[in-house]
Amino acid sequence: MSEALYEKIAKLEAQISQLTRLSQQEAPVTGMTMQEHAEVNALKHRFAEEIQNFGPIQPLIEDDSINDILINRHDRIYVERHGKLEETSITFPDDAKVLDIAQMIVDAVGRHLDPLRPLVDARLLDGSRVNIIAPPLSVDGTAISIRKFAKRIISLDMMKEQGNVSEQLGEFLKVVGKSRLNVIISGGTGSGKTTLLNAISAFIEDHERVVTIEDAAELKLQQPHIVRLETKPVSFDRGVRNEEVTIRDLVKNALRMRPDRIIVGEVRGAEAFDMMQAMNTGHEGSLSTIHANHPRDCLARLENMINMANLNLPFSSIRQQISSAINLIIQISRMRDGHRRITYISELIGMEGDVITMQDIFNYNIKGEGRDGKLVGEFQWTGIMPRFVRRAAYYGEAERLAGCLGVKLPKL
Repeated sequence: MSEALYEKIAKLEAQISQLTRLSQQEAPVTGMTMQEHAEVNALKHRFAEEIQNFGPIQPLIEDDSINDILINRHDRIYVERHGKLEETSITFPDDAKVLDIAQMIVDAVGRHLDPLRPLVDARLLDGSRVNIIAPPLSVDGTAISIRKFAKRIISLDMMKEQGNVSEQLGEFLKVVGKSRLNVIISGGTGSGKTTLLNAISAFIEDHERVVTIEDAAELKLQQPHIVRLETKPVSFDRGVRNEEVTIRDLVKNALRMRPDRIIVGEVRGAEAFDMMQAMNTGHEGSLSTIHANHPRDCLARLENMINMANLNLPFSSIRQQISSAINLIIQISRMRDGHRRITYISELIGMEGDVITMQDIFNYNIKGEGRDGKLVGEFQWTGIMPRFVRRAAYYGEAERLAGCLGVKLPKL
């Protein structure tokens, strides 16, 4: 680093130390005031921007062809490139250096990694998602998983070019985004759920007020009227406990913020109940993702997560809520050739007894494997007319829907 940069870093460190000492003198029991806390965090952020360098893995951070960086221990580092895992020759000198990188990451976003809770979710300054778990929980040393932030926005048109969707399916998803349907995007880890959510959200109107809720902020919505919320884990500041703020807390609060749409980065617990409530009470066009391998599995997971709210609701009532709240489940998968494809679009159409009924509108049929090892298949419309035709017409999307399905819509 240059001498000027060293001087700038030293000045920032001095300012941080001064603010911290001031807060300790004026508020030794209750901790820093909100203004002091904000000032310290801003200085730490600026400090991190100046010095943030990831040592041996810096080239991996800068390599746009890499999606994930996985540090299992100081001498075992893997990357995911084009959907396939591969080991690298890069190593750290020892685990202490890995822990230094981990501490730098969490400090930059105001979180803490300590022996009392040696695991944390955070993000890099560019928005990349990071999970860190340190000893004693991680037996072989500090493990870091980095899901890199894509530097370019993947649109539905780009997904068509990449073969993630067909021309017909891409146009159908544009109708979904414009028609304010409540959608759950289902898929496994690394299947592209968040990327697809971002692509569909591009068709939200600029005049709509959207509240996004995430564990680590990574959504890239382009609309002007966005309020971004992020959870906060429990932490201790000089012996004072700072309470956890969960996704469920933020969903409840979002309902008081006059949102047109609520977007939850991932539903994984009791907040599923509040999300269904929001979808059922006028917040049309809400979106979320969930980990599941099939649309029917997605429904089962939602039931189980709603039960985590300890409301003692009968299954029939839970299923009725789900069937009323959700219009579509979009299943996306990372297949064995490393390529990500939408495999099902299933529409919820109601209840038969205690069972939620669905119909598949699109699916992906595998026909074989090419010489290059890539799967060969076809995205197919099942021939079933979606139930939301009238809604699409209301939002001016009837012509596009008719065009992408290649049919003449019935008179409404």
